[in-house]
Amino acid sequence: MSAPDWLALPDLASRRLGGGVVGTNDELFAAADNLVTPEPPGFTPRTFGPKGQVYDGWETRRRRTPGEDWAIVRLGAAGVVRGLVVDTSFFTGNYPPAASVHGCRLDGHPSLDELSAADWVPLVTHGALEGDTANMFFSSQAGLITHVKLVIHPDGGVARLRVHGEVVPDPTRFPDGWLDLAAVENGGRVVGCSDLFYGSPAQLVEPGLARTMGEGWETRRRRDAGNDWVVVRLAAPGRLRLAELDTSHFKGNAPGAASLRGVDERKADPADEAAWRDLLPRTDLRPDTRHRFVLRTDPVTHVRLDIHPDGGMARLRLHGHLDDGVLDTLRAAWDRSAGRAGN
Repeated sequence: MSAPDWLALPDLASRRLGGGVVGTNDELFAAADNLVTPEPPGFTPRTFGPKGQVYDGWETRRRRTPGEDWAIVRLGAAGVVRGLVVDTSFFTGNYPPAASVHGCRLDGHPSLDELSAADWVPLVTHGALEGDTANMFFSSQAGLITHVKLVIHPDGGVARLRVHGEVVPDPTRFPDGWLDLAAVENGGRVVGCSDLFYGSPAQLVEPGLARTMGEGWETRRRRDAGNDWVVVRLAAPGRLRLAELDTSHFKGNAPGAASLRGVDERKADPADEAAWRDLLPRTDLRPDTRHRFVLRTDPVTHVRLDIHPDGGMARLRLHGHLDDGVLDTLRAAWDRSAGRAGN
């Protein structure tokens, strides 16, 4: 069975985006903070601490009273949730038989008391779980979500919670319309690439600096006359003014050169190769270097990075100004969505 399309969307709860656990009723055996760790869960058998076998996940005590256990997660980026993964990897005799997930919208930095009193809407209603499995659930809730509440029935362990969805740009984060238009936390997203053999191109637009080569995008070695590429759909239409092509940590495998092209889908079909225009001509790159290039572009909605011929890159930053009227449109959309999820 093929993976659902929503798995390709960003994990809004990931620690890499700034997600975090803000409260739980119980974490006796293993901390709820593990739920939003971006790396896959691990397990070392017969590794015992003061409270028993050490698990890379969230695990509550055995419940002897009616009720259920819960953890509240602040999303790193607000958005519309399309699907969730309740991952019980390595929990075999101690996983919950079922889980529910609810969402709410509370702007700013709400307290746990404010979150407890929020109007929560269902994202997953009492879904059955299997042990040692990435349990996947589709969500049809259309409202903007800032926090989710994972409820397990009645107790047990969950390794990870993934909340995949579409980032909705928060206009309060760029009041003058200047932002990194490629950044996933602002709503940018990789929508196509030629090769992802060694590393996902989605990592190009993640926050912060890459800590290792493994946190970037790397292609296999080309043995033909072509080159590799990646296409980014920008957070919103904008005029680019500064590009950063970061090859940090890529020393013997950085691309020899790179170029940028763009298209405005409001005026031309991105599928039309002739519609793309040059933003940055083919330029030599250096290994392990944060390259910065000044740009002066007309508005674009998509950018294609071509690397020549292959190799790896840590990050792609595309700073610029939103196109005329776009910031007002984003503000109006943000305000309209306030009534579409619990707050």
